Amino acid sequence: MRMNGAQAVLESLKQEGVDVVFGYPGGAVLTLYDAVYKMKFPHILTRHEQGAVHAADGYARATGKVGVAFATSGPGATNLTTGIATAMIDSVPLVCITGQVATPYIGKDAFQEADVVGITTPITKHNYLVKRVDDLPRVLKEAFFIARTGRPGPVVIDVAKDVFEAKIDYEYPESVALKGYSGDYTGDPKELDDVMAALAEAKKPLLFAGGGIMTAGTAELVRDIVRRLGIPSTSTLLGLGAIPADEPGYTSFAGMHGSYASNMAIQECDLLLCVGMRFSDRVTGKVSAFAPHAKIVHFEIDSAEVGKNVRADIPVLGDLRWSLPLFKARVEALPENTAEHFAEWRGHVAKMHREVPFGWKEEGDAIKPGALIRKVSETMKDAIAVTDVGQHQMWAAQFFDVYEPRHFLTSGGQGTMGYGLPAAMGAKVACPEKEVVLFSGDGSIMMNCQELSTIADNDIDVKVLVLHNHILGMVGQWQRLFYNHHYSASELKGKTDLVKLAEAMGVKGYRLTKKEELTTRLPELLREKGPLLIDVLIPEEEDVLPMVPGGKRLDQMVLGGLKK
Repeated sequence: MRMNGAQAVLESLKQEGVDVVFGYPGGAVLTLYDAVYKMKFPHILTRHEQGAVHAADGYARATGKVGVAFATSGPGATNLTTGIATAMIDSVPLVCITGQVATPYIGKDAFQEADVVGITTPITKHNYLVKRVDDLPRVLKEAFFIARTGRPGPVVIDVAKDVFEAKIDYEYPESVALKGYSGDYTGDPKELDDVMAALAEAKKPLLFAGGGIMTAGTAELVRDIVRRLGIPSTSTLLGLGAIPADEPGYTSFAGMHGSYASNMAIQECDLLLCVGMRFSDRVTGKVSAFAPHAKIVHFEIDSAEVGKNVRADIPVLGDLRWSLPLFKARVEALPENTAEHFAEWRGHVAKMHREVPFGWKEEGDAIKPGALIRKVSETMKDAIAVTDVGQHQMWAAQFFDVYEPRHFLTSGGQGTMGYGLPAAMGAKVACPEKEVVLFSGDGSIMMNCQELSTIADNDIDVKVLVLHNHILGMVGQWQRLFYNHHYSASELKGKTDLVKLAEAMGVKGYRLTKKEELTTRLPELLREKGPLLIDVLIPEEEDVLPMVPGGKRLDQMVLGGLKK
């Protein structure tokens, strides 16, 4: 089939099952966008390239499919880098296709030229510069294979402008042949012998669920294992949803702002079964004092993560889709009364969670963040929750109950402010039948507020709640606790009216100021059709608790008034 390079790109996307692209045009990709026009390829015009890549990320996290973003050369491509880095550290499959100046001008400092391959090498799983049109089908095939297999991640394809215009006898490859990379992560079943031996000796085992469980689609296996063993469980921030919020023995997420019971259970357990996680510093606290009494089992696909931050006494290296079915089979072969052995330990952990739950202190008419998010959780129980980054992110993790995988989307490793609005947009495009709610802050929402225009113009039904405390909340909290209340460049007491901003961009805007409105107005607003923004005024000096200060052990939490 004879076509130009731009048409070959879109035909390749069709072959890979791509049903929508997020992007922003420019000079180097005009031929690509002409093909989008002629082929009527589904495309959503964001208002900034960063919005496009975060939207593709939200799409990918909500579905498990590869998200796709387009951008032009130079500043268009460099505007993607924050989103690419966000996807890389959280293992999100993306293919970002960028324009480059024409091949005769590469390396000549031509107008809108940037070394995209050089810039993105540290933040991609792989990248390409395509200077021959005949390479396009192979490169597209490889890019999607690399992005979605093994430990997923972003792949960048930088395409010279004249390659989009050149003609090709198009044929899409049926297979991929990459030297040194097969995408197969089958491990050694003998490693599970050591896991079962450790389990037989354990009196206080704890399962620690990470985001890799969502990536691998193995949540049901993990739930079956926890139930069969009758052991308590916790999760990382990205692991929220791997185990239902109401599962007996589940104590919510662990780490810097995790639950008291989760952190204490990690410090007290004698066997820690870690599944699909990378031991982020936000999870471990003081590394040398992490899980001091435990033998640590690490189910992990990426050998680079094993022993990188925390010792792994028993590594189980391989894809969770390989290892967990084998582990489940061995667990199911244990005696029927196995769970009885752990009943006392399970009861102890559950008691800690009952006695020191996440909570808040009521103060007059003020709307407390926990009360707000808990009400949203009750009203939109099956919704996909998306967050930006900061205090509101932690409150959402604490008070929004997540029951299913891929229902809590957040920037974990990179902590990217501005992630939330475009990611929520991408999630809603991916899952139109699902309700999508975004929790943001008055700092984060301004980072990519231009995407309010995108959700308005495309009628993308996202409910945006801004927890508005007139300060960069987490920065202010640290300045309060550790810098003697020196609010240096963190206060947001300007003249911006978020309701008017939303309305100016075509999104309905509302404001809540008193706690009774959580009952009298909020549920009704959340049931409205179409996108809307609710500006919710909350106290400026509300802290996220519990909190593990930097360099402290997980059991050295600041609890404030949480402990009974």
